[in-house]
Amino acid sequence: MASPRLSPALNVVVAAAQKAGRRLLRDFGEAEKLQVSVKGPGDFVSQADMRAEEILRTELSRARPGFAFHMEESGKAGAADWEWRWVVDPLDGTTNFLHGIPHWAISIGIEKRTGADTSEVVAGVVYNPVADEMFWAERGMGAFLNDSRLRVSARRDLREAVFATGIPFAAIPRKAEFSQILARVMPQVAGVRRFGSAALDLAWLAAGRYDGYWELGIHPWDMAAGLVMVREAGGFVTDPEGGDAWLSGDVVAGNPALHGRLRELVTEGIAAAQRPARPSSAAAAAPSEA
Repeated sequence: MASPRLSPALNVVVAAAQKAGRRLLRDFGEAEKLQVSVKGPGDFVSQADMRAEEILRTELSRARPGFAFHMEESGKAGAADWEWRWVVDPLDGTTNFLHGIPHWAISIGIEKRTGADTSEVVAGVVYNPVADEMFWAERGMGAFLNDSRLRVSARRDLREAVFATGIPFAAIPRKAEFSQILARVMPQVAGVRRFGSAALDLAWLAAGRYDGYWELGIHPWDMAAGLVMVREAGGFVTDPEGGDAWLSGDVVAGNPALHGRLRELVTEGIAAAQRPARPSSAAAAAPSEA
């Protein structure tokens, strides 16, 4: 894909994503033969992740040798005083990939240092090779799917809204918070979806396919490209308290009409989960031992 709207840096990202995507599509056709390691409960890394990450590292380094890296599988690399950094998830949705589910993506964000301990993501790409959908955005330039401009949805009524989220894995903390949030959101909306790729959730929100999205404790590489994409498509992205999701890893995103209400529901759920549990009536009625 080539577009006159793409900056030189984003042209580099798009070309690298397409090359890694071709490798991933070959591996996807033979997913059962891949070597897989377990990083944690419900968290896997495969040969496909590693091959794609190496392609991206090589291509991006060749084009911008001064940029640092923050990559899901191999961690951080480059100068400590970097000015620009690639934030890369070579395969977001590995579990889907390994089960033959065609919903996974490559996510690459461009991060700019703004102070000694501060930074912001100024551009990003989320590429779904199976559908050949290239979502991309650059601060001040808008968000696009291939060469079509994206806008978040215009829905204003929660009863018509579809939200996306991520469900915590078995041993990951914050399950209670998720359950309390879900209990508040589900009765009020048309639907809640969990498709297994945070990067695509945010890209689909920017495209108006979802009306909102929340997830607690996600990694920088999962959301880097998606944050700028939603904002450039006219949506809002914060943490539950209205602060910077990039710093906290807790994300609440939505169109302008529904973001505030979703944020309220998320904060209510978190607060409910953190309140001490009340003793059961049976326990309260039990006589104390002498």
